Formats: sequence, C-alpha cells, structure tokens
Amino acid sequence: MKCVFRTAIVAALAANPGFADGVKPVDVAFVEGAVEASLTGVAGDAAAGREVFADRKQGNCLACHANTDWSEQSFHGEVGPTMDGVADRWSEAELRAIVANSKMVFEGTIMPAFYIDAGYTRALEKFEGKSILSAQQVEDVVAYLITLKEE
Repeated sequence: MKCVFRTAIVAALAANPGFADGVKPVDVAFVEGAVEASLTGVAGDAAAGREVFADRKQGNCLACHANTDWSEQSFHGEVGPTMDGVADRWSEAELRAIVANSKMVFEGTIMPAFYIDAGYTRALEKFEGKSILSAQQVEDVVAYLITLKEE
C-alpha cells in the first residue's frame, strides 16, 4: 500500500507542469540525513550520471573520490571516501541528500553542495542563483552511485 501511495504521489508531481523542472533547491526536504523523494519525479539515468560524475566542469567527483569504475581516468582524489561499494554504505535517499547538499548530512564537510542556488559566494555573476547540478543531474548521479556495489 505504501508503495502504491508513493507511486501515486510521484506520478501526480510529474504530471504537474510546475514540477517539470524539479523541486527547487530551497524546497528539498532533508529528513535525518536523507531525501526520500525524487527531485524530479523521473528516474535517474545511471549512464548520464556516470558522465556527470567524471565531468570536470560538472560533478568533478573524481577530484576527491577514487572510483574503480573510472580506472581509465588519471588523478583520482583521496580527500573523500572511495566510491567503490558506496551503494552498500548508503541508501538511495541518503545518497540523494549527500549529492544535493552534503552539508545537511555531514557536519564540517568540504564536499560542495551540488543542489543549492543561494547562500554562497559565486565568483562569476553568470552563476548567481544557479546550482552546480540540475535536479535531473542529481537524480542521474544517484542512479549511477547505486550501481556501485561491492562485488
């Protein structure tokens, strides 16, 4: 019953034109270190998320996190935890919260908040009021991360 109810809510939100671009960063609901609801109402694309993960102008996750899945890339970071087995350590909702705004999950973290659009200083005016990743890109990265399980 809970699953049917959740599916109905996601379907209703996705049908709402105001939801088409996703939940606004200020409206993301963090509950005990997790964001249960999708930011878009649309499933993430793991292949697209893998690309965002490594893109030096978007996620740039490899700058801080080692990831065997990207072994062909040089210079994996060692600041954050390895991404190998990340889906075994955190749930999808916890990963969504971490990617959206890790500062709501880990006190004192240096990981950037990828889905906020206010409350920080931007070096260039053209980025004012914009998040690093879109709501769909957050969902895509989360879809990719949940594929990274220990073998």
